Amino acid sequence: MARRDDEERAEEQAAREELARLREEHRDLDTAIEALERVGAGDRLQIQRLKKRKLGLKDRMSFLHDQLTPDIIA
Repeated sequence: MARRDDEERAEEQAAREELARLREEHRDLDTAIEALERVGAGDRLQIQRLKKRKLGLKDRMSFLHDQLTPDIIA
């Protein structure tokens, strides 16, 4: 039983670490997109790819957040 608890804690910690990493990457992409749009240096295709990547990160972050948040049954 204790081994199972340890495994669950390790999985939860790994999910929290991944979530933190994804949030950081999401912020970095946001900054990069804003900079490219502001200076007009990036082509539209490059900006669209960055936005698509950012959306994928947001989806993964939502999934991890849901996994880490306990269900509350009303």
